[in-house]
Amino acid sequence: MTKKSENQAFAFYFDASRCNGCKGCQVACKDGRNLSMERNFRRVYEYGGGTFNHNADGTMEQTSFAYYTSVSCNHCEKPACITACPTGAMHKRDGGIVTIHDDICIGCASCAEACPYDAPQIDTSRGKMTKCDGCFERLAFGLQPLCVQSCSQRALDCGTVSDLQARYGGTPGVGHIAPLPAPGITQPNLLIRSSPCTRPTGDTNGSVLNPNEV
Repeated sequence: MTKKSENQAFAFYFDASRCNGCKGCQVACKDGRNLSMERNFRRVYEYGGGTFNHNADGTMEQTSFAYYTSVSCNHCEKPACITACPTGAMHKRDGGIVTIHDDICIGCASCAEACPYDAPQIDTSRGKMTKCDGCFERLAFGLQPLCVQSCSQRALDCGTVSDLQARYGGTPGVGHIAPLPAPGITQPNLLIRSSPCTRPTGDTNGSVLNPNEV
């Protein structure tokens, strides 16, 4: 009997049932990475919808729902950003973290146009593309990424795919929720635990309620 191989690629875990939308992860990343106002390596989407209906007897019925989704670069198995990059600046480090060779990036934004998660973002002051790199410098010292460390509800975690599966169950790309795109596009290394409020990817009954923040 052969031993099943383990997936040692870097991945994030998000628990939608725990996230209260405090945006501590987004703020910690922005502050710790000294990001300008227009750049967010991690974003917290508020997604909601539904209706309120008045009944003839004076009562009301509602189908309203709302929840939060925290997302950054998902360090995908098939990163569209790498395929689109004309210089090879966008690449994978050992362990699967997707990052950028700053010295050969020409700031063309092809990676940003290709990524369905809006992960690559332009640093207009330098004319270079930037993105979440999993805080790989912190990982090397046994520290968590800033976003994970700052989450007061423990809704975020990271590790290898196999470690996260052992801890929480689930499969990367399975059970993704709106407003995230279909996972088959890039095969994101992101495990998600849904909640009773969440809607599946492709849902048309809700919308992003905080577009100016993401």
